[in-house]
Order: sequence, then C-alpha cells, then structure tokens
Amino acid sequence: MIATAPAGLTERELLAVAAWMDGRGLGSAPLTEVRPLGGGTQNIMVSFRRGERRYVLRRGPRHLRPRSNDAILRETRVLAALTDTPVPHPRLISSCDDPSLLDGAVFYLMDPIEGFNPSLELPAPHAADPSLRRRMAFNIVDALATLGTVDHQAVGLTGFGKPEGFLERQVPRWLAELDSYRRFPGYGGPDIPRLDDVATWLEQRRPSRWQAGILHGDFHCANVMFDRSSTEIAAIVDWEMSTIGDPLLDLGWLLATWRLPQAPTIFGGAFMESAGLPSAAELSTRYAERSSRDIDALTWYIVLACFKLGIVLEGTHARAAAGQAPQRTGEELHAMTLRLFERATHLMDGEQ
Repeated sequence: MIATAPAGLTERELLAVAAWMDGRGLGSAPLTEVRPLGGGTQNIMVSFRRGERRYVLRRGPRHLRPRSNDAILRETRVLAALTDTPVPHPRLISSCDDPSLLDGAVFYLMDPIEGFNPSLELPAPHAADPSLRRRMAFNIVDALATLGTVDHQAVGLTGFGKPEGFLERQVPRWLAELDSYRRFPGYGGPDIPRLDDVATWLEQRRPSRWQAGILHGDFHCANVMFDRSSTEIAAIVDWEMSTIGDPLLDLGWLLATWRLPQAPTIFGGAFMESAGLPSAAELSTRYAERSSRDIDALTWYIVLACFKLGIVLEGTHARAAAGQAPQRTGEELHAMTLRLFERATHLMDGEQ
C-alpha cells in the first residue's frame, strides 16, 4: 500500500506514475516516502523516493483551469532551456504530456531542491541576522538580472512566446481574463476600486521601446529558494507563467509585492516583515547596476504588475465563489488584489 495525503495524489495515480516511470527507465522499485509539498495555492507537488533517488512531481490543481496543462508543459520547456545557463532553477528529469494518467493533468518530474523557501521558514542564522536577510534580498535581484541576460533564441526558446506587441497586449488581455471570471457561479463580478483608471493610465503611458527576453511571469520572493548554509539562491521556482516578453515586468512584479502590507505567505510572509531588508529603491538601484536594461519607466512596470497580478489573484476568488477553491483562500487573495490596486493607484498619483 502506498501512503498518500489529501493534498497530494491518490494511490491509483501514484501507481500510474510508477508504471510511466518504468517505461522511461526511471527505476523499478515501489514509490515510498510520499508526501505533498506546500507553498503555493494552485498546483500540486508531491515528493517521493524510488530506490536511491528522490523525485518531485508537479502537476496542475485538482480542479484544472482551462490552461493548466499548457502552463505545466511550458514550464517544462523553459526548465529544459535553462539547463546550461547560470540561472538557478529546478533540474528537470522528465515530463509526461499524456493527460490520461492523472485524470486529465499532465505533469513532470524534477530533482528536489535542497534549500528553504523564505516565505515559509527562516533557518536560525537567517532569522537572527538582518545583514543575512539583506544579502538574500540583493541576491534575489541579482538572480533576476542574470535571467535577463539569457539569450532566449540561443537556448532554444524561439517561438516560446510572442514578443511582438507584448506590452500592447497586456491591458486588453488581462481585462478579458477578468471578464471571463463571470462564468463562475456565485461570482458577482469584480469589485476593484479604480480598475478602469489603472487600465487607462497604463495604456496612455506604455513604454515605446524595450528589449525582449525570458520572463518568469510570477517573480516574487516566495518563488525563490535559498541554500540553508548561506544567502545564495538554490533555485527560482514556479515557471508556469513564463514566456518571452519584457523582463522588466519581472522586476516590476518583485517590487509590486515587496513589503506589501499584511502580505500572506505567498508574497513572503514573515520574511517581508523582518528588519534589515533593502527598500524598493535600493533593489531598483541594484538591478540597474547588474543589468544593461533601461529602468527609467520602472513605475509603469510596477503598476502593470499590480494590475496583472491582482487580476490573476481575483481568479481564485472567483473559483472560490464557485466552490472550486477554498473560500478562505479566495477571500485572502481578493484582499491582496485590493492592496495591489491601492499600491498601483498610489504610484500613479505620484507620477501625475
């Protein structure tokens, strides 16, 4: 009998994974030490051992969204492309594009990441020393700048995204996404103050020049794992929203969520509330020192990040109204949507 947990995979699914691994030469022993991994609100991750090797399986949520499988498959492609780059990332082992094995979900296997997520825990040295946390923060920015130096065409990501018109598509694309949430029973539509004002401001002030590169798409401190014995980054995780676009949006995303008031675990938890962290301005300066990209329009990217991320989070609020996500999670993320739009309007008003 294979042990499992409600948040992970069923015994039948684990047996299907084992059979699939057999066909790929990934061991032949039973799956043992099976346990779900937390840290996110959407996708399912399960750790297990087979023989002498440990694996982590990642798949979409139990209630699959329309693009869940596409996102997982895109994630596997970008992880494969990053293999020989200096960008810290999870090491891909193999992927399965057959959705029949896990009740409609595709999945992939990766090596476990030996490190900690600062949004969930801080080891004793890091918790006790503000200077270590400050170096951690700067290392997050350094890793992001490193990602921005990768030539996406040279690593095989030509066609991975559509960089032409990327910035022009953002506002209408995400307004359409927000409107699509009306399909969820019980969701009465968005209640987001100054939504239209933010959309208009973004359209009127959109940068006219930018340089395409790999965009993580959900870059904040909870999606970075650190080495337990130092301040070095072990891996940037959760690449499901990655594409080829404007990497400055990742910087905007980091700053949009940086020290956001009453931020839940998904945006850094206690780490974001701890002493010693650099300010958003210091992080911006650090990025400028490590990158050749022009950050003169950085406020626009932060506002766009608040707008886009707020709409993404509102999707969980809508699904919760329909019983497809925990009600408490939906309420918490809706509150974060409101805080993100408050930050966006504060920045906008400062730019008038």
